[in-house]
Amino acid sequence: MEKVLDLLSLVANEKGLDFDEVKEAFKRSIIKTAQNVLGDIDVDVEIEDGELKIYQNFEVINDDRALENPEKYLYLDEARDYDPNVQLGDRLKAELDLGKLGRSGAMSLQREFEREITRLLENEIYRKLISKLNTIVNGEVVKVDDEENTWIEIYGVQGVLPRRNRIKGEKFEVGDVLKALLKFVHFDNKKGITIELSRTAPKFLEKLIESAVPEVRDGIIKIHSSSRIPGVRSKVSVSSLNPQVEPIGTIIGKNGVRINSISNELHGENIDVIEYSNKPEIYVARALSPAIVKNVKVDEKKGIAYVEVSPEEKAKAIGKNGVNITLASMLTKYKIELQDEKEKTTDTSKLENLFKI
Repeated sequence: MEKVLDLLSLVANEKGLDFDEVKEAFKRSIIKTAQNVLGDIDVDVEIEDGELKIYQNFEVINDDRALENPEKYLYLDEARDYDPNVQLGDRLKAELDLGKLGRSGAMSLQREFEREITRLLENEIYRKLISKLNTIVNGEVVKVDDEENTWIEIYGVQGVLPRRNRIKGEKFEVGDVLKALLKFVHFDNKKGITIELSRTAPKFLEKLIESAVPEVRDGIIKIHSSSRIPGVRSKVSVSSLNPQVEPIGTIIGKNGVRINSISNELHGENIDVIEYSNKPEIYVARALSPAIVKNVKVDEKKGIAYVEVSPEEKAKAIGKNGVNITLASMLTKYKIELQDEKEKTTDTSKLENLFKI
């Protein structure tokens, strides 16, 4: 059996798997194959002195069960051929020769071992994917189906970027390499690994900023929240933990080079970067930029921010098709009601529902 261990070591090295896991997989393969070929037998596979040994377990008896089921029971006199000291009721381990399985058994063992290795590889990939959850992954497009869902290969398995998770106006072709947020990973013994990707999630924007801005990666600048209408406009609130580092300018970069590279990845999405405040009134006022607001009152119980704006600033606060006020509401988590000098209000709750991703 020493050659078997050499083979298992070779498989482990070639597949990048743990040797002990491969060894256990081979043990399971032998047990399952032996039971399939020889019937309902009790099998142990052990490593002794560096050798792999297979044992069939018997119960020592002196009745007709040994005749009816010779794969599970042995008469006492037969058992003493293996161990002279064995007694009735003892359990006896007899070494099992793989040759007893026959040619069909050997082929069955090979297929079973291949299945076990496939499961190990899937588990290894699953562990890698779980460690990358909610981060950006790169993959090559291998298929675009009739419903415009895009299939991407990652770590040797295919993940799907559903049409609903794709920025409006984007189109991908086989061979394209794209970035996406690893949004969901699930492993099922029958279906294998299921992967869902997204380019519309606010987290995708945050991770793009993190990859483009070293100060964010290093924890000097903190991203507090983000909101998006994918491909149109987004807002992100940030703060600096170092008074010498100005967060907005650092993220935008010299001549806008950093923010423009992120916008280009998002199909031209306009990105507003605002400074976070732990004072809700200031936070809401900043979130409504570029509008300049007169006053903000927050009702924490109702989750409503009442914002007073001048007539000339109202259009800016609302934005084209309600985009600005909707993003501000999503960013701050307050329903924003605009009040002009005549106390008329604009309720954003219905507008916001149009842009939920």
